[in-house]
Amino acid sequence: MLANLINICPLFVLFMFTTISDQTNMDKVIHRSGERGYADHGWLKSYHSFSFAGYYDPEKVNFGALRVLNDDSVAPGKGFGMHPHENMEIISIPLSGELEHKDNMGNATVIRTGDVQIMSAGTGVKHSEFNHSKSEPVKFFQIWVFPKEKNIQPRYDQRTFDIAGRINQWQLVVAPGPSEQTVTINQDAWFSLGNPQKGTALDYKLNKPGNGVYLFVIEGSVEVTGETLQRRDAIGLDNLSEVKVNATSDSQLLLMEIPMK
Repeated sequence: MLANLINICPLFVLFMFTTISDQTNMDKVIHRSGERGYADHGWLKSYHSFSFAGYYDPEKVNFGALRVLNDDSVAPGKGFGMHPHENMEIISIPLSGELEHKDNMGNATVIRTGDVQIMSAGTGVKHSEFNHSKSEPVKFFQIWVFPKEKNIQPRYDQRTFDIAGRINQWQLVVAPGPSEQTVTINQDAWFSLGNPQKGTALDYKLNKPGNGVYLFVIEGSVEVTGETLQRRDAIGLDNLSEVKVNATSDSQLLLMEIPMK
């Protein structure tokens, strides 16, 4: 989104970590909700976890292969006209409302709460995104991940997930390789959604050595590695093989396991 406003360069800026010296040598960075970038275009209100468009913070350029996490709200009937992307994995996760997608690959769909959409831009793709409703805003996350392989044939995938399948457990929604259970990403990355109830602990074991975890609190509050996270807070963890999340209230979580190199 707003691809014409941002230029991505592999040597752009190195991501900065706050290193915590403990027995596991775990690296930790915390991104508080109120410290995110914010843009109000009238029809679009967008919070940026990482540098994007007019928002730039040299310490928030990326987390490993995770490049963009935008928390967007689009007014009824408004949206992004046809615009290009290339060599980027673009994931959209609706929170409420309906998002209408069209692209030059021939896809014309509407995604809703419970859906996860991914577009592997590869050699290049153009798409548009509009609020399908004329009366209600659509709220969604759009996430960009650097690809594992560049210049692949562009690809589109979309799937509906039963929200009941994430209550007090992790529900895997994005994974590498073809699967009938998840949407496929061109990267060694795994995304999971979890809705733990208050007092529930969720354990997560990483799928690949060298990956890190970026945990985003959609709603509620949790404790992770001694840190308290509230609504829209996030924590990035590196040099670990597993992580435990303790819900201090009924919560909704997005966990992204991401290559760090």
